Amino acid sequence: MRSVSTPAIDARPMAALNMTPLIDVLLVLLIMFILTVPMATHKVALDLPVPAEGAASPPTVHRLVLGADGEATLDGRSGDLPARLRAIAAEPQGQLRFAPSAETRYARVDEVLAEVKRAGVVRMGFE
Repeated sequence: MRSVSTPAIDARPMAALNMTPLIDVLLVLLIMFILTVPMATHKVALDLPVPAEGAASPPTVHRLVLGADGEATLDGRSGDLPARLRAIAAEPQGQLRFAPSAETRYARVDEVLAEVKRAGVVRMGFE
């Protein structure tokens, strides 16, 4: 008679831990924590300054147009651009809007921007 051999069963305990239930429980706890955090904790208390009596005057906006021929006009008038730019820089709320033509050479645009910088104008935008 032939003996039937059965495979040997490993008697050692299983060393690997099933991580799926642990991850599921942690995910549920994380979701519960997010939902239970009160929204009031996300507010920041600020003491904002109270506006002074009287309405604030709107800033003076000056328009510097650079034509296709390279001529610069400030508020519709040409001539003595550096002095007029320094006057704008001295205004407490003066702003400058720069509108170069699409056909103007870049070198001329760069020259005018350098004049604006030398004059000290810091509040400037493009149109």
